[in-house]
Amino acid sequence: MEESEDVPKDFIKLKSEKLSVDEVSELVVSPYCGAVSLFIGTTRNNFEGKKVIHLEYEAYTSMAETEIKKICRDVRQKWPSVKHIAVHHRLGVVPITEASVIIAVSSPHRAESLEAVMYCINTLKASVPIWKKEIYEDEYSWKENKEYFWANSEK
Repeated sequence: MEESEDVPKDFIKLKSEKLSVDEVSELVVSPYCGAVSLFIGTTRNNFEGKKVIHLEYEAYTSMAETEIKKICRDVRQKWPSVKHIAVHHRLGVVPITEASVIIAVSSPHRAESLEAVMYCINTLKASVPIWKKEIYEDEYSWKENKEYFWANSEK
């Protein structure tokens, strides 16, 4: 395969179906890369002593996709050797232990892909309009990410 045939690609998906780690990681594999780094955010069964039943996610989909594309552009500026980036986020109900978000990045060497994955998840939580509702046994709570840039703008 010529390197020109393996042009850098971004794979962005917001969906209500279960996310697949295999699917996301396979999207970014490249014969020119020796590293694929992954972040998998899963639903845990507790928060501050409360039993979590499941999570629910809502998004302003078109704006969320636009913001994720910006994150991918930023990654490519900061780490020019990054080849492929995949960001899949689940919407709707996400049961305990299932993935809410999977991010995968390929690069020739591990440092760039690891740094890029961390940047992707931190920036996603800070800037992408996706909202999380935690459902407990007898109540629920909309969770504000402390990283959201608009959460701190009025303080």
